[in-house]
Amino acid sequence: MTGARPMGSVDRVWLEMDRPTNLMVIDSLMWFDDAVDWDRLTEVIQRRLVDRYPVFRQYPVEPSTPLGAAHWADDPDFSIERHLRRVDLASPGDSARLQEYVESQMQRPLDRRHPLWEVHFLDGYHDGSAVLARFHHSLADGIALAQVLLALTDTDPDADLAGEGQVDAELSPWGQSPGRRFGLAPLRSTAGRAAGVTAASAHMAAQVWSQLPHVLTPAFTRNALTIAAQTGHIADKLLLGVNPDTPLSGTPGIAKKAVWARPRQICDIKSIGRLAGATVNDVLVGAVSGALGSYLVGRGAEPADLTAMIPVNLRPADRPLPRDLGNQFALVMLPLPSGLRTPLHRLSETKARMDSIKHSPEAVMTFGLLSVIGWASTDIARLAIDFFAAKTIGVMTNVVGPVNGRYMAGSKITGMLAWVPGSGRQTVGVCIVSYNHSVRVGFKVDASVVPDPEKLVHAFDDELDALLRIAAAG
Repeated sequence: MTGARPMGSVDRVWLEMDRPTNLMVIDSLMWFDDAVDWDRLTEVIQRRLVDRYPVFRQYPVEPSTPLGAAHWADDPDFSIERHLRRVDLASPGDSARLQEYVESQMQRPLDRRHPLWEVHFLDGYHDGSAVLARFHHSLADGIALAQVLLALTDTDPDADLAGEGQVDAELSPWGQSPGRRFGLAPLRSTAGRAAGVTAASAHMAAQVWSQLPHVLTPAFTRNALTIAAQTGHIADKLLLGVNPDTPLSGTPGIAKKAVWARPRQICDIKSIGRLAGATVNDVLVGAVSGALGSYLVGRGAEPADLTAMIPVNLRPADRPLPRDLGNQFALVMLPLPSGLRTPLHRLSETKARMDSIKHSPEAVMTFGLLSVIGWASTDIARLAIDFFAAKTIGVMTNVVGPVNGRYMAGSKITGMLAWVPGSGRQTVGVCIVSYNHSVRVGFKVDASVVPDPEKLVHAFDDELDALLRIAAAG
């Protein structure tokens, strides 16, 4: 047992974001062609998750006084069985039944009297099994939780039988910079340096002041003016930006819908990217932009640019996850070119807008803002969170999984998906997940505002198909 330990201010932000209409829970799904040995998987979860990371045995405790701090405390009644659920999918056990089950869980809050996670063992999915993992965002950011979840897997089907095992190089840390996997590596390093300055502010300030005569060169001045101009632009976006009123706007309810597109081969997405010198992430974000624009038109509205929140990982690329986990990421606001008319125009504009964000200090600013909000009172924190959440339709994230197939408790993983949480009045979340040379896109939407999310999936597929035809024609 580890005893009580303080909760990070950013972790508290995600804890306070919980609403009945938008739970701050990350839902991840894996499925298998054969029946998983649940006893064997339980052992893996115990050794590689519960025993390794204390937060999976702890529950959140709110401060008892206005000046107190939230903290994590050991659950005196902890039992792994409380966090594992075994369920038989309703007949015929197809994708529609799996979708219904996932949706039924998305509206169910986690019990704050116990650690904020659970794993569902699903029997009867086609001829095999499925696993639904639900983690509260206050435990850790999405990239860290994805790494934790994938640490339950192995490249060899019998590796888990040999003992605790180690997280292999492909997963620690994902084979390359996590920031680069989001296409935003420069932000990660910039924000990391900023965090270091904040941690030793007085000492660093003295050093910087003493060096000013040596660094105030013309080049330095130009860079400083550029950053100042960017900072003003970002402040305007954060404080004055407004998301247009569209059929995707509205007051969210409790019920959510979870849908996903068919898998696409990474090599095909790369062929599209070569049309505009774009990354895989640029292509997929551009295709989502086209899908959103098409959906608006289908609902009788004019296409319009919509803004999404994009997470940026701030963890060092060369270090393993800390045992305390926690949230170390920032959010940037990306205006999606969903108001443009042609697929190629949307693709090139997506790349341009992503490139612009990569070289701005926006991630540093938003991470600092989240840290400040986390120290505010609960009421003020919620007001601030709702203010910024209202400027976007939701969160869009890209999780790059293992390049090759992996095994969990001896069973080979056939596919994986994830759905990101929303906050405030957000109604749409998008998660791009790649695994084993293919990629899938999952949409999580509010059922009352977006009753027909299948149209988003069809529009996304149509956008990618159109781009593939253009790429094939050279």
